[in-house]
Amino acid sequence: MPSYDVRTWSSAQPEEVFALLADANTWKTWAGPMIMKSWFSKEGDPAPGGVGAVRRLGARGFATREEITEYDPPHYLAYTILGKAPMRDYRAIVSFDRHDGGTRITWAGAFEPVIPGTGRLLAWVLKRIVGGMAVRLGRYSSKHSAPSGQGQ
Repeated sequence: MPSYDVRTWSSAQPEEVFALLADANTWKTWAGPMIMKSWFSKEGDPAPGGVGAVRRLGARGFATREEITEYDPPHYLAYTILGKAPMRDYRAIVSFDRHDGGTRITWAGAFEPVIPGTGRLLAWVLKRIVGGMAVRLGRYSSKHSAPSGQGQ
């Protein structure tokens, strides 16, 4: 099964980084130029971004739908892509671990390509796209985190 794994770091605490990732409404502020719109089309449990939530992320005329399948703040969040995509059985997990006074962000995913033989290319593309978003999440959360000792 093709997969990718990216790791980056934030000086913010896991609670702060998790909160940004879990709230679809914030993605447009930190995720980069591919995410011009971000919102929940269905709330989950707990509301708004818990298990069962469906978030929509994208630009004008194109948006992906992702369903939250696991939600354990501030440790990890898992999701799957809904609808048409060049892959099936896509599953990603984003975990947050205390590291060097901040947070290590690990974003990993695996899938089956719809077209046989395209898995390596799709994994490479996803690693670049998701890696860029992970780095921007780390930078944004570092820049906007509460002063040390106040974010907990």
